[in-house]
Amino acid sequence: MLVEGLREDVIKDCEQIMLSEFSEYHRRLQIHYEKCLNFLGTVQQQLEEVNIKNEAASCEGHLQLMKTEYSCSGHGKYSEYSTTESSDDVEKQETDDISDEEESYFFDTKESFNDVSDSCAFNIRVANHETTTSKRESKTGDVEIMYTEEELHCQHMFPHIERRKNLPAPLEKEKSISLWSLIKDNVGKDLTRVCLPVYFNEPLSSLQKCFEELEYSYLLDQAYEFGKRGNSLMRILKVAAFAVSGYASSIGRSCKPFNPLLGETYEADFPEKGIRFISEKVSHHPMLIACHCEGKGWKFWGDSNLTSKFWGQSIQLDPVGVLTLEFDDGEIFQWSKVTTTIYNLIFGRLYCEHHGTMNIRGNRQFSCQLKFKEKSLFDRNPRQVQGYVEDVTGAKVASLLGKWDDLMYRNKGDDVPNKTCNITQNMCLLWERSKPPANPTRYNLTSFAITLNELTSELQEKLPPTDSRLRPDQRHLENGEYEKANAEKLRLEKRQRMSRKLQENGWKPRWFQQEGEDSTYHYVGGYWEAREQKKWDGCPDIFGEF
Repeated sequence: MLVEGLREDVIKDCEQIMLSEFSEYHRRLQIHYEKCLNFLGTVQQQLEEVNIKNEAASCEGHLQLMKTEYSCSGHGKYSEYSTTESSDDVEKQETDDISDEEESYFFDTKESFNDVSDSCAFNIRVANHETTTSKRESKTGDVEIMYTEEELHCQHMFPHIERRKNLPAPLEKEKSISLWSLIKDNVGKDLTRVCLPVYFNEPLSSLQKCFEELEYSYLLDQAYEFGKRGNSLMRILKVAAFAVSGYASSIGRSCKPFNPLLGETYEADFPEKGIRFISEKVSHHPMLIACHCEGKGWKFWGDSNLTSKFWGQSIQLDPVGVLTLEFDDGEIFQWSKVTTTIYNLIFGRLYCEHHGTMNIRGNRQFSCQLKFKEKSLFDRNPRQVQGYVEDVTGAKVASLLGKWDDLMYRNKGDDVPNKTCNITQNMCLLWERSKPPANPTRYNLTSFAITLNELTSELQEKLPPTDSRLRPDQRHLENGEYEKANAEKLRLEKRQRMSRKLQENGWKPRWFQQEGEDSTYHYVGGYWEAREQKKWDGCPDIFGEF
């Protein structure tokens, strides 16, 4: 266009027109892609609702027929559909692959399999995905169950929710500060009244950090599905992988979360993950946080407290409390967290390590023991986790190996793995950490953590006045308003010093209660009902002035 002698403003106008056209085309393509996924979900759901009428002997013939017809229907094109395909391929699929004739063909397929049993239908679905997904095998009794991770993950078609991918750009330039200079400036002062600058914090509270450990809640969805199909061994293996996955987000997180105020709460309604979560600071001294989460076929709850030991250059944090996971069929697993040690408090790069033994106790057939390897000076394989599953007789039936910051494998043999973390062909993947965000924050938050403090106008209308998203110093820090954040943090910490007196005067948690003096706090209910009605009676404005 420049060679032709057109003006620069005309060229820019043409560019804007092209960008607009491409944007509209991309939008339509995305809608089309989502329709394909919804359509496949409908077909899958209909196959799962097939009635059991014939004996299992008829399954083989049906399976062969399904393989032949289903592979000819073009279904494979949908499962491999990607927004990274060329525009020519996409246009061809738009015009050729999706037609009324093929849509009705899927319903014909469903009608021709009214007599297939549930277990046979499950094998049929797996057989049709064998070109796009890898198979895993496990045995329960004399029945060999074939499954895929994708199949179990997509049992429930959760809605898509668009959440933010970045934190707001900071409004101020952050000041550099060191812990050593802070200690030097406060020599001789009452350290209980020293307010740590907000620069040592990340824009999340400890309540939100509790929910961050549920990032891989899909592992519990898979555990529920395995147990429903009678595979108790794979259920506890998935539960063990979930228990390890909660530590993955601690890598590179050198800043501390905000200490919640007494009565502070945090809710997380994540329909795209099929879960909703509520947590509350239930005690100031000792400092206790209680949480409760509901998923598809399971509930998870617990409370947490920390005892600390200061060793000069490091601090050791020992968790106190029990986490409980209960499935709808009555199977329960309980475990406690391992020790965390934070190194280089004064000099060097701050980092943390997790070490100790985690015992996952089940009330039925299996239990699990996991050993988090302690860091050593000449260790070439840090952050390693090894463990095994044993039955009620004490016999080891499976072993696990991996790293708490990366992945976990199940060894197909019954032998406990050796001391070297070598992944072999005899292992199958249980869990793998999600990829880090494309534009990492200075706090090294994961993509999931970035979404936890997001506050929209629609959400703000539903929240109680005690929610962590409404805490002013934390909000100012996220926005990069460091002077305001420091001032608000100082104000709220002065108010926090009154919490012990409030607790001694008979203050009670709003959403949790303790049945006995040493028992776990349990969710009493009523939060989501109050949220729906927007009635927050008994929820004080803890972030306001006295």
